[in-house]
Amino acid sequence: MEKMKVDLAVIGGGPAGMAAALEAKRQGVEKVVIIERDKKLGGILQQCIHDGFGLHRFGERLAGTEYAQRFIDQVKETDIQVFLETMVIEMTADREIYACGKKHGMLHISCGAIVEAMGCRERTASQVSLYGKRPAGVYTAGSVQRFINMEGYLPGKEAVILGSGDIGLIMARRMTLEGIHVKGVYEVMSSPGGLTRNIVQCLDDYDIPLTLSATVNEIHGKERIEGVTIAKLDENRNVIEGTEEYVSCDLLVLAVGLIPENELSKGAGITLDGKTKGPVLDENFMTDVPGIYAAGNVSVVYDLVDYVSQSGEIAARGAASYLKGEGSAGKEWNHVAAGENVNFVVPSKVSQGDKEKVSFFLRVTKPLKKSKVEVMQNGVVLASKQIMHGAPPEMVAIDSPVSGEGTITVCVREV
Repeated sequence: MEKMKVDLAVIGGGPAGMAAALEAKRQGVEKVVIIERDKKLGGILQQCIHDGFGLHRFGERLAGTEYAQRFIDQVKETDIQVFLETMVIEMTADREIYACGKKHGMLHISCGAIVEAMGCRERTASQVSLYGKRPAGVYTAGSVQRFINMEGYLPGKEAVILGSGDIGLIMARRMTLEGIHVKGVYEVMSSPGGLTRNIVQCLDDYDIPLTLSATVNEIHGKERIEGVTIAKLDENRNVIEGTEEYVSCDLLVLAVGLIPENELSKGAGITLDGKTKGPVLDENFMTDVPGIYAAGNVSVVYDLVDYVSQSGEIAARGAASYLKGEGSAGKEWNHVAAGENVNFVVPSKVSQGDKEKVSFFLRVTKPLKKSKVEVMQNGVVLASKQIMHGAPPEMVAIDSPVSGEGTITVCVREV
């Protein structure tokens, strides 16, 4: 087993991981490594050939591959060591990493600090309790995206999409452009799960019907999927008897949500947040295990890659401070509470004391019209920001100063 010591190890070479590694170098961290299980850096962006990336960071519309390449080029200009086709199989609370790869075999890496940037994974058919047989032709939206955009395969001719997550919406358009007939998108909730711009650009512009409060009740077919039964749902998400409808298809695409990749976090004893499904984080995106940070979709599922990169940089600055001896030992914490119309806030705690800027990321609980986001502490509004509208799938970011002691509350109110 090859052994090595590094100052900072970044697990994952996607947009969060690359941003974290680059920011760490800018902060003066000497030995930085990126451990990536795929053949190339870029993460999920490798298969995202559609545009809309980088509007915040670069002020222009980039394809996901273009956005990733800008960071890949920057990584190549540094002395950051990159381990490709290398899988981390264990991470300990003592910041020890065990990994295995094609080139180096088994690796034992002792780290001064770690940034987790493993991304997230898609919910599968079993996780949303789909009934019926288990035929070929049932895929997650991300799998279909990889088949078409990277492998060059068309996985079917007639498709039904369950769920209105962004990847599913984007693939509705992509499949239509490739000649696959998308018969419809069916969403369990009463409002869409994806960004408004994707509803318009991917469904409305291509006359693809979206049905809300509906689900796939049964899958038909033995060897290959032959069709699905669609049913309407009431306000409690129970099937309304008599609304069942059979829809023939040879492809069922699941866009039913994403879950942060938590296996390494659990192994290291990191506490997870029940709302975000990622680790409990402080203002530096450090977990409750000292020296281990989380960034990108492993911390919370973001909607924009710009925020993913920003979170990587926040975690890297925190890790750089930790390596300088500025840890969390002995600190007192202010709890961050989700106030009116807010589903969750990241970070969930902030160390006591005066801070010029803390970045908060949140999602609202329901669709809202023109609204004001406020960060409050001890009855005082520390920062406010107006948004044109609020929707549960869309992340809202706000920067605020923080001072003294007391619970910090983030709320959103219509104006």
